[in-house]
Amino acid sequence: MKNIKFMYSKIILLSGLLLVVMMSCERDISDQVEFAHLAKSGEIFTDNPIGLGSDFYFPYLGSKAEAWSVDNSQGYESAASMRFDVPNENDPEGNYAGAIFRVDGPGRDLTEFDALTFWAKATQGVTIGEVGFGQDFGLNKYQVNETNLSLSTNWQKYVIPIPNPAKLFDERGMFWYSAGTQNTGGNAYSFWIDDLKFEKLGTIGQPRPAILNGEDVVQDVFAGVSLEVTGLTQTFNLGSGLDKTINVAPSYFDFSSSVPSTALVNEFGNINVSSGSAVITASLGGVEADGSLTINAAGQFELAPAPTTDPSNVISVFSDTYDNIPVDYFNGYWQPYQTTLGGEIVINGENVIKYSEFNFVGTKLTTPLDISEMTHLSIDILMPVVLPTDIDMLIVLKNENPAETTLQQQRIGGQTYQWSDQTGDINDTDANATFEVGGVWKTIKIPLRPTSETGLDKTGVNLIIIERIKSSNVTDLHIDNMYFFKE
Repeated sequence: MKNIKFMYSKIILLSGLLLVVMMSCERDISDQVEFAHLAKSGEIFTDNPIGLGSDFYFPYLGSKAEAWSVDNSQGYESAASMRFDVPNENDPEGNYAGAIFRVDGPGRDLTEFDALTFWAKATQGVTIGEVGFGQDFGLNKYQVNETNLSLSTNWQKYVIPIPNPAKLFDERGMFWYSAGTQNTGGNAYSFWIDDLKFEKLGTIGQPRPAILNGEDVVQDVFAGVSLEVTGLTQTFNLGSGLDKTINVAPSYFDFSSSVPSTALVNEFGNINVSSGSAVITASLGGVEADGSLTINAAGQFELAPAPTTDPSNVISVFSDTYDNIPVDYFNGYWQPYQTTLGGEIVINGENVIKYSEFNFVGTKLTTPLDISEMTHLSIDILMPVVLPTDIDMLIVLKNENPAETTLQQQRIGGQTYQWSDQTGDINDTDANATFEVGGVWKTIKIPLRPTSETGLDKTGVNLIIIERIKSSNVTDLHIDNMYFFKE
């Protein structure tokens, strides 16, 4: 199932321009000034789109553009509904369906509502990856979504609560969805949504916000690191006895730092870290959130040396030195067996990947990559200051579409050894690496075996998996400058 992940934009204030504007606007606002009143309508679709304007449907990259339509033959106690046709996994026009519905014009005042509601059904029992509201392809400040929405073949009403209606006084992002074919064997299906609207139900209560998924997390980091508060949720009781948990954008929360000079957090949940210790907590709508983040920062982080390989000979996955190819994620959070946390962070203005509680993790490329002309995969790895007693990891290149195909496995660290997969026994002697000193970057250059040796096609790599061998004590590591190159 295709799940879309978004990053909240950072606002940069140009101090000089700001000063000029402030100096030229020092008048008080007149009491006679009247601000424009935004529409307070909650209806989005009944038999037709309502109040959205003429240009309101914006598909995601990779989605089938014509996935949405108005179906005049289906409706929940009405003449029409919205129809969503999820394509086959191998459809050349798009392998999933996903888009936002954004008001074409001024936003709406939704402060009088407490939920987004709709009726839905599907051609078969399916699970829709994500549905929600608050995406406008801008800051997405007040995005909300529910994951893994289960649909049946009968009409059923669904409720997505609004975490704090007071925030939605000017909202353009009315609805968004992302649906793939994970649970249907890669085959197409359709689903319908009707009576899509914001409502005042009056039955939503017992708010229980959480950060870090309600856990009290302690994180040891370097000074200069930029972190973000993750695991942001809000749980409500719907009045029917059922609880509903939704994923919530950081801007709904009010964050607090016990020592702002050590860890300063902004409204987007981004944390700038200096030396020292601090505890990050939060509240939502006046309710204290479960969970906290204790940050212990000591010492400056040493960035990885910039690679010197000619850019014309490089296909870069992650590096500030080169132009990178599109990546869906650096951590797929594959449940239930993965324990690895973390992903891309910023340290002293440079992008770095940090993993903790490491057992295995995957980087998913947006488009399958042809590496047949490349000779090596290069990865910079930094182990903690206190080294594990044993370092033993496996790097695997895979092609998951159309079938799970292992292109190459390569062990790093540990001893030279053999293993058997569908290509037969492979003896690795090239990428053994020793980490004699902790806190120092090590560059691993892994030779890519030619097709004549592996017997496998290398024109469709889309997964890079790093796995900890079970006997290894590696739990934390940093990664930078991950790229393919040819000599």
